[in-house]
Amino acid sequence: MARAREEGREGREGEIIDRLVSVNRVAKVVAGGRRFSFSALVVVGDGKGRVGFGTGKAREVPEAVRKATEDAKRNMIRVPLRQGRTLHHDVQGHFGSGRVILRSAPPGTGVIAGGPMRAVFECLGVQDVVCKSLGSSNPHNIVRATFDALSRCVSPRAVAVKRGKRVSEIVGRRQMVEARE
Repeated sequence: MARAREEGREGREGEIIDRLVSVNRVAKVVAGGRRFSFSALVVVGDGKGRVGFGTGKAREVPEAVRKATEDAKRNMIRVPLRQGRTLHHDVQGHFGSGRVILRSAPPGTGVIAGGPMRAVFECLGVQDVVCKSLGSSNPHNIVRATFDALSRCVSPRAVAVKRGKRVSEIVGRRQMVEARE
């Protein structure tokens, strides 16, 4: 039933995919006891190279998720993808003590990644990638480290323009390296 509701939401909002990564109950001690509220971490994407994450905090879980989803939609980034299925090159990212390594993969590999990173790649639309999370296992740090790595991804076309070369010269080197392995 939840899946049907999620699919309905995707269709109305222009194919936006959203994944709830974590919900945390936080307590504030006041003069009559404790006040509980909830913080949520949500990742959204269009499945075609745009992805964002957001956090929200409220007294009820659905309201926290709604706030996080709105925040994520405002903070989307575009990531260049190779053939619309994987990354152009290997990349590392970090945030705090969370470190991640993202590697492009051949067709048919699938998404080999842990929980928070898997949600990011499903929303991004990546089908083949190999990831490793090092250091912190905090979902917030892992998601931020993944976004740090994704923001460092550059397409061969952008590199060629920056260096004043042709795309074939940049991509040709990659094919020579793959042939040697």
